[in-house]
Amino acid sequence: MIARRWPIALGLVLSLSALMLGLRSGVDPIDGWLHAARWTARAGFPLFILTYAASSLGRLWHSPLTRALWRDRRWWGLGFAGSHTVHLYALATYNSMAGKALTAQTLIGGGGAYVLLYLMALTSNDAAMRKLGRNWKRLHTLGIHWLWFVFTFSYLGRVIQGREMPFAVLALAVSLGALGLRIAVWVRGRKGA
Repeated sequence: MIARRWPIALGLVLSLSALMLGLRSGVDPIDGWLHAARWTARAGFPLFILTYAASSLGRLWHSPLTRALWRDRRWWGLGFAGSHTVHLYALATYNSMAGKALTAQTLIGGGGAYVLLYLMALTSNDAAMRKLGRNWKRLHTLGIHWLWFVFTFSYLGRVIQGREMPFAVLALAVSLGALGLRIAVWVRGRKGA
């Protein structure tokens, strides 16, 4: 079981490395924290996508790798939660230093995403699954899709504005591709029913 927990360490190492590199690359402290916030989000994105697509990959392509990813998606999700906590710290520090006020959209979209992320992390265990029953699945389904929407909407906005290209285009394509996998599994299940 301990060997499966390495994605948590990976998430923290990636995000802390991104934090340090971002801080070092800024022309001043505020710019450094802006870079740190952006880069920690980017560091967490692959962990999120692996978590989001794990069950779909396992259902569509049977291999030892996809089965292991599906089996360990809880640990990938917890790795993402750790990584995105570092992102939250970097983002909050940047907003505070830059004197940026949070909009209602940010509070609802991003704040809601963090509430759901931490609820999912706290309930990512067998005891919570048993206690919550069907509500566990509802919580995790809502949470994972909310997070997907926030990432996808953010990258779509960057593409529309022509910012951070070509990374934004790649991230948007990966995010939409992961949704496509989930839709393919859903369609296959409907046809099999």
